[in-house]
Amino acid sequence: MKHKHADLIHAWADGAQIQWKNRNGQWEDMGEPFWNENHEYRIKPEPKPDIVMYFEIRKPYGEILPSPFHNIKATYDGETGALKLAEVLSRG
Repeated sequence: MKHKHADLIHAWADGAQIQWKNRNGQWEDMGEPFWNENHEYRIKPEPKPDIVMYFEIRKPYGEILPSPFHNIKATYDGETGALKLAEVLSRG
């Protein structure tokens, strides 16, 4: 009979990072899984990439517009959508 986690065991043997769902329902990384049939496992998902957007802030009204003449670069976290970094760009 095939082991309940056979596909994940093979993926782990091929180098996949495995996570297990702990008692609090949170996914946690495992160094070397113990493959308990009563636990839930998964391959760790790839993180979503950050989102980068460019804007132009115009004077005197402080308008923020998408523009080909951008002077602001904003980087948002791909997982949470939170702003991670805002950079003022030189038009030099």
